[in-house]
Amino acid sequence: MRNFSDLTEREILALAISNEEEDGRIYLDLAEGLRGDYPGSARMFSEMASEENEHRRRLLELYRDKFGEHIPLIRRQDIRGFIQHKPIWQIYPLNLDAVRKMAETMEEETSHFYRRAAQRSTDVSIRKLLGDLAEEEVKHEHMAEGLMATNLPDSVREGEDAHAHRTFVLRFVQPGLAGLMDGSVSTLAPIFAAAFATGSTWDAFVVGLAASVGAGISMGFAEAVSDNGSLTGRGAPWIRGGICGVMTTAGGIGHTLPFLIPAFWTATIVAIAVVVFELAAISWIRWKYMDTPPLAATIQVAFGGALVFAVGVLIGSG
Repeated sequence: MRNFSDLTEREILALAISNEEEDGRIYLDLAEGLRGDYPGSARMFSEMASEENEHRRRLLELYRDKFGEHIPLIRRQDIRGFIQHKPIWQIYPLNLDAVRKMAETMEEETSHFYRRAAQRSTDVSIRKLLGDLAEEEVKHEHMAEGLMATNLPDSVREGEDAHAHRTFVLRFVQPGLAGLMDGSVSTLAPIFAAAFATGSTWDAFVVGLAASVGAGISMGFAEAVSDNGSLTGRGAPWIRGGICGVMTTAGGIGHTLPFLIPAFWTATIVAIAVVVFELAAISWIRWKYMDTPPLAATIQVAFGGALVFAVGVLIGSG
């Protein structure tokens, strides 16, 4: 890799051309990725790509006048400390707020690059163009606001934001909540039954560990194979399955770990306290993301948890 300070004016222009080409492709990829669900944002990014293409055209004309037809291949990743962005296909599914913020960051970084490049240039025409582009990148931030106002009026933006929230709940919150509820509740009976039947904290820990991991694997596979997401929009099955499986295991492990404490009643009391915390967290998530009234969410989850806990204690004591 080379330092930016070591580049010649020819190399700086080549880098600027490459940068504009890549930014334009990123905006087009964002537009394409958002077109199906967020057409207003897609139009905004398409127009921003057109602006980047105009910058590229001006840079090419100046480069041709100064240095001829051949443009050396100089990319962002070849320059130490330069702008780096992940390819859009690596960050699917696209988060609406994240990509809007990403666009703001790109314009700000590019403006900074043009200012630094203009300061280093000794050729008047090159310095002028780079300075002009730096100013235009600043204006792009305001242009983006204008494009957003045109393509994303409040009603459209509110609709897109609501859709993004529903998608987030459908693809991430629901499988995670299902796993957390299953792991927290279904493992109560075997763990506490083993604890009260044997009086051994280690036996309870082993049973809890097996129940948690087994339930995580089972729930993960069940979620993954239940729906490929093509019709329901629930996203990639392996992502949903992974989220569900991990949260199921986490829900069971939470009140399993206290049984590593050798003292039986101390371990049991700590485990019960962890269960109360888990059920409170589940109730909060249901209220926050599933529009369940807080009192109803608490009563439903607490009743289910208490019932399974009582079954475990009765079977273990018997």
